[in-house]
Amino acid sequence: MSPVCHEDRALDLGDDHFHDACGVFAVWGHPDAARLTALGLHALQHRGQESAGIVSIEATRPLTAHAHRAMGLVQDAFTAATLAGLRGDVALGHVRYSTTGESHLRNAQPLLAAHQGQPLACAHNGNLTNTDALKRGLDAQGAVFQSSTDTEVFLHLAARARGDSALDRVIEALGACRGAWSVAFLAGRQLIAARDPHGLRPLCLGTLGRAHVVASEPVAFDLIGARYVRDLDPGEVLVIDADGARAYAPFEPVAPRFCVFEHVYFARPDSTLGGQSVYDARRAMGRALGREAPADADLVIGVPDSGVAAALGYAEASSLAFEVGLLRSRFVNRTFIEPVDAQRQFGVRMKLSPVAAALRGRRVVVVDDSIVRGTTARKLVAMLRDAGAREVHLRVASPPTRWPCFYGIDTPDRDELVAAHRAPAEVNALVGADSLGYLSLEGLRGAVNGQRGGFCDACFTGEYPVPFVPVGALTARTQHGLAPPVTRR
Repeated sequence: MSPVCHEDRALDLGDDHFHDACGVFAVWGHPDAARLTALGLHALQHRGQESAGIVSIEATRPLTAHAHRAMGLVQDAFTAATLAGLRGDVALGHVRYSTTGESHLRNAQPLLAAHQGQPLACAHNGNLTNTDALKRGLDAQGAVFQSSTDTEVFLHLAARARGDSALDRVIEALGACRGAWSVAFLAGRQLIAARDPHGLRPLCLGTLGRAHVVASEPVAFDLIGARYVRDLDPGEVLVIDADGARAYAPFEPVAPRFCVFEHVYFARPDSTLGGQSVYDARRAMGRALGREAPADADLVIGVPDSGVAAALGYAEASSLAFEVGLLRSRFVNRTFIEPVDAQRQFGVRMKLSPVAAALRGRRVVVVDDSIVRGTTARKLVAMLRDAGAREVHLRVASPPTRWPCFYGIDTPDRDELVAAHRAPAEVNALVGADSLGYLSLEGLRGAVNGQRGGFCDACFTGEYPVPFVPVGALTARTQHGLAPPVTRR
């Protein structure tokens, strides 16, 4: 498996959280496209802090592409002078956390090439499960790869496709890909955005006046004053150009399997994904957790940021007081990317500070969204005890994480997952809490309206919706021409 891009959260406790894929943002038809894209990427910064990039298209003859990519945060990557050089009314941006390819500037996105005299750029959130097979085939055809990300596979496939139009070639390329992909292309002045048939990763459409906007999460629209229109459907290919926006459904339909971890942790709490408020879903998880795993305690606290809404729900269901028992520092980078292991030992204390006045002498329930390796959970429990907590009861607003993800989430090997081969009591012995309780799978599904299906929960169940195959090809109805556009209200 070759993982791709992943999230870098504003507060990740290092070893004890999954890291989700990158953020994608694009603008079509606005004179200030690059600046708006930089703002949109800033709103998606929680999805990737390793590198940031923007490609813009200027309507010269021939078309001129401008690109700037840099390591680090959006605010550091783009200055006023940099943005002034990104001319044009079409722009595509990306923030990255790597899971395929090392942390290097050459792997920063969007990737940009030229094909048939036109700019061709690509930005991707997700992970292909048949990258190795596709690369071997492309190598045999003489392809030369400039990066080590699977995003470059999209460009090579599109350039070698036989379709008459850019849309035909992109759909043919996507039809060869297995796994999770929410991807955007700039083909000349045409913006093409698509989600994989299972809809594993998010992608949505908005408008800003006459301009169209595409983003990984609708919170990116709020910052620039754009109006959220809808989520792209699973398997949808959306084309935006001078003729407007048109939706195609070229792939055979399959059961939707949206990543449930977007609601558990990845997305910003003020996002709405799949028609459901992330904040409401997390609070519902906490209420279900409170009913399923009560504790004889004095107060409830949440681990900032993604555990806070669940902690509020837990307190509500348990009739316990909610208090701010942990404060987060906004001035440190993520500990897991620091190069020296010794520095990581201070990661929890650098990022979280206990409020001793709220904790001293009291029995505390601390709610977090998930536990991965268990190392940070152990440090967190010890820190709360050091601050004076009489008892520490750890509650997790998701089921035990027992399986790695192959669809765009940076996860360790299964043997490194603390719950993979241990019962909750054994995990509790390792983290040192007075008790440990997880949300059940049924409770999680109920909180995200998932009793009817529609979510990927393979990290909890081991039931993977997309198999890992040596060669991949989703049936695309493009061999005999494009399917007609989807009719929308």
